[in-house]
Amino acid sequence: MTPRHRALTRDSRALCAAVLFSTLVLASAARAEPVRAVVELFTSQGCGACRTADPVLRDLSRQPGVIALTLPVTYWDYLGWKDTLALRPLTERQRAYARGRGARQVFTPQVVIDGSAFAVGSDRSALERLLRDAAQRGGLPVPVQSERQGDRILVEVGAAPEAKTELHGDVWLVPVLRSRAIAIQGGENGGRTATYVNVVRGMQRLGSWTGQATRFDVPVTQTKTADADSWVVLLQGAADGRPGRIFGAAKGPGL
Repeated sequence: MTPRHRALTRDSRALCAAVLFSTLVLASAARAEPVRAVVELFTSQGCGACRTADPVLRDLSRQPGVIALTLPVTYWDYLGWKDTLALRPLTERQRAYARGRGARQVFTPQVVIDGSAFAVGSDRSALERLLRDAAQRGGLPVPVQSERQGDRILVEVGAAPEAKTELHGDVWLVPVLRSRAIAIQGGENGGRTATYVNVVRGMQRLGSWTGQATRFDVPVTQTKTADADSWVVLLQGAADGRPGRIFGAAKGPGL
């Protein structure tokens, strides 16, 4: 090997090391980035008004620190088109939110932010205002992290802040389908192709959280329900079986 070739080899090794280091730093930064808000959009393929909410949620899903979820519900299914992604537990989740705030009816498109603020899903200005309000209150108070390690997912939930030691709730693993285009062939949106992002494909309770730091170790197969290809972790309060405020959350890969 000539001196020139040895120099090139050293340079190549140095370049590879620099690229690897940068990749690890970026991955670590992405993993460490705190989630500041969780946005849930209750929607349906059969709801004509929902078509204006879909692009709003897509834009929110691109914001750093925001988890934006699509939750398709079933109560539009009898009006000419059955939603191909809808799940009854998601309908029940929306109804439980309604009961918690004393509302008699549910509607689409509806957004719930951090489990405690509500708005029409297509009202971009209202959503941005609610997100600003949430940020001014300090965002989500409890750190949550999730990381895949081989065929397992390690979930770590931090302790409650000293000033909020009364917090308690449940930890949920939420399988998510990152993107799906649906050709709707009937109902109010017949002939339209709708693209949905971060579609919830189920909710699995991992256990309770009483304000102390805790962790869960679960098989990655638990995220492979339906056609999910990622996941979200939610730490959410509960009262009388109804979902309450979300205290913390973490993104899975690709979100």
